[in-house]
Amino acid sequence: MNPNDTLWDRAERLLVGLLGAIAMLVGLVQVVGRYFFPSYAISWAEEVIVYLVVWGVMIISSQLVRTDGHVRPDLVLRLVGSRGQRWMEAFNCVVALVFCAGMVWYGANIVDSSWMLDEHSSSDFAFPMWIYYCSLPVGGLLMFARYCIRLYRYLFRFDPATMTVGHTAEHDMIVPQD
Repeated sequence: MNPNDTLWDRAERLLVGLLGAIAMLVGLVQVVGRYFFPSYAISWAEEVIVYLVVWGVMIISSQLVRTDGHVRPDLVLRLVGSRGQRWMEAFNCVVALVFCAGMVWYGANIVDSSWMLDEHSSSDFAFPMWIYYCSLPVGGLLMFARYCIRLYRYLFRFDPATMTVGHTAEHDMIVPQD
């Protein structure tokens, strides 16, 4: 664990780890049940695994923003100097903020529609779909917040030594212990 991680970072990673562990446990129970105890196999395991993984992906997307893990034009960025990189990254943040805002708006509309229609999955589990659909606006909000922080840093706290392509950010460095 990195000592520079915030409570937000640790909470996101812990939650995603728990979601992944639960998905693996449900998958294990399903496989064991299907092959060894067919009368006890759960019919909705695959559905729940998909819901857990989608939630995990949407939550961890925030960490990808924080660590520059999302797809971006690194090759193009390497062709320009640090000032050009700064403004290209700021522009990228603005575009990403617009995308995230759209994702939150669209996701909230889907959640609202699902809630109003009292939509449930078609399996025996009859899972309320609005909970599943909530992953879209929640993930969008988390990424929106991270992009706001990122944009602020590029506009007002830009440091070419640590914020250009190919740098090793201080929070990413592992210091060997003696």
